[in-house]
Amino acid sequence: MRYLKFATLSLLFTLSACLYEPEQFVEPETENPGETFSIRKENVPWGGRLFAINQGKQICNPSVSQDTVNYPASMLWLNFGGKLYVNPPDSVYTTSKVIQHDRLSVSDTTGAVLWYLMRDTKAGDCQFQDPEWSTHPNYIVALRAFDVDGKANCENLNYGLFAVRMSDKKKFFFYDKDMSEFATPHLWVEPGAESSAKDSTVEGFFGTKQVRLVYVSADNKILFVDYANGGVPKTLKKASDIKDWMLDSPLISPDGKFVTYNALNSSMTGWKSYVQALSDNSTPVEIEKVDKMISEPVQPHWFSSRGKLYIVWTEFPQGSQFVNKSDLFSSSVHDGSAGRTAMREVSIEGNSVSLKGSVTELAPIPLIGGRSPDGRFVASGTNNGYLLQIP
Repeated sequence: MRYLKFATLSLLFTLSACLYEPEQFVEPETENPGETFSIRKENVPWGGRLFAINQGKQICNPSVSQDTVNYPASMLWLNFGGKLYVNPPDSVYTTSKVIQHDRLSVSDTTGAVLWYLMRDTKAGDCQFQDPEWSTHPNYIVALRAFDVDGKANCENLNYGLFAVRMSDKKKFFFYDKDMSEFATPHLWVEPGAESSAKDSTVEGFFGTKQVRLVYVSADNKILFVDYANGGVPKTLKKASDIKDWMLDSPLISPDGKFVTYNALNSSMTGWKSYVQALSDNSTPVEIEKVDKMISEPVQPHWFSSRGKLYIVWTEFPQGSQFVNKSDLFSSSVHDGSAGRTAMREVSIEGNSVSLKGSVTELAPIPLIGGRSPDGRFVASGTNNGYLLQIP
């Protein structure tokens, strides 16, 4: 595995791919049939409201909803094992004795599960990994693990990369095997595209050939695939000063032409973020730290509003690692001491990108899961899940 070169095994506990069991919440299995769960929510001093999502240190891979009509005030997340703190929609979605990474869940600020996808054990599914809501509201992209020896205990894993259509839960596999478990894929689909019944092709499944995919390869490169132009993976150039740094979580812009991503050093306490055109001859543009920022930006996400394009990112204090494990309900972290969430406008002309204007603080707490298209919510997770409602 490529991450083993990054020193001790304990460092793996911070990776966004989330193939680990950090500080899992464990309690006796005493679930009562028909029991409902009341979500924790609190007003925050700088304005807005903070909601717990599956409280109990059981969240990873947070991704804010891209469908504000069918799944408002909600987020996609991947579970650890044990007990889940949500209100299930049916008897299939169990909340006790849960197997790690056995489902993809979309839940809202009331604790209700609005959508889910369980692993198909008959098809050999061992677990899910790296789920991310695509730029199109009807699609999610993720990895699926299977045991190469066909064993039920799922010890020797290989990974495929698939999209799932939320409207009918059908899957389309871009790759059925040999993917990195830390690929952190993202998918762009032409806005407004509607799928047909022909699910065996990209055009049939998505209703358009205008589909683009990005992911991190096993040899630590960002690859992108343009299915309207041959569908052959191409490699993005890497900045020369981060040659040995880990690339992570590439996310495609709303117009499908650019990508933003993390670069992390071996200790996971140093990072940089970049924007880059989806072209094999493009140059990465660093999102630089400027005055009054706590740190270099990390976990960048795109946000579009009123014809303007922004990058939303997270900042952490020096020496911290790049994920948040703080209790964000604690007043002790409401002063920015655990980090903050900010954004800045991006200007794009042709294949060139630049940052403009000043940095705007969204919240004096660190949130890593992106801002919803309507601008009302910012998501976070690992290990505690939250949605912040912005006033």
